[in-house]
Amino acid sequence: MQPLQICNLGVVPYADALALQLRLRDARQADEIPDTLLLLEHPAVYTRGRRSTPQELPLGEDFYAAQGIEIVDVDRGGKVTFHNPGQLVGYPIMRIGDIIGYLRTMERAIIAALAQEGIDAQGGGERPTGVWAPGGKIASIGVHVSRRVTTHGFAVNVSNDLEPFEWIVPCGLEGVRITSIERERGRRAPRLEAFRALMAEQFSHAFERRAATIAPDALTAGLATSVAG
Repeated sequence: MQPLQICNLGVVPYADALALQLRLRDARQADEIPDTLLLLEHPAVYTRGRRSTPQELPLGEDFYAAQGIEIVDVDRGGKVTFHNPGQLVGYPIMRIGDIIGYLRTMERAIIAALAQEGIDAQGGGERPTGVWAPGGKIASIGVHVSRRVTTHGFAVNVSNDLEPFEWIVPCGLEGVRITSIERERGRRAPRLEAFRALMAEQFSHAFERRAATIAPDALTAGLATSVAG
């Protein structure tokens, strides 16, 4: 069984997390590190994928800046989405084969983790890629693949403020409802740390990987060593 490094990073500015992903991607392409899953949260930020259009941010950039929300253009698939504290973000840096199979497996991992919280969720199917609970879309997925190695990944709404989703056209879907574990359960969500552990377990199981937690300092030290070598 292939190994999977899992690193819990806490709250990380989007630009810093993206820079780390790119360093890990380069190391993975060179076979200097095993597959790696970063689990983290972001300060408030809208990210626009390659297929985003200006209409998805209808209130104008000045409005979003006044709310303290950054806007970042990224190279992942998909359209505009929102990240903020209380949302679990996962960035798998993995060598893959079939992209569709990769996306479906990621959906299954999220669905399995949500089932542990009593939420009956489903994958995109005939709908766009992502995970849907009875009350709406609960997880978004958007990836980029370079030389068979992935960056970007998934975001699951746990206990985050959902109002900023109402100020955009999330995922380019007019009228879509966005929900969270907290909203679906009708009571306080589990601590994000607890759901993060569930997500790590189910992700490893779905991809048939042998999981091993790695500390952030050890992860970056390993990258420095691989570069020096």
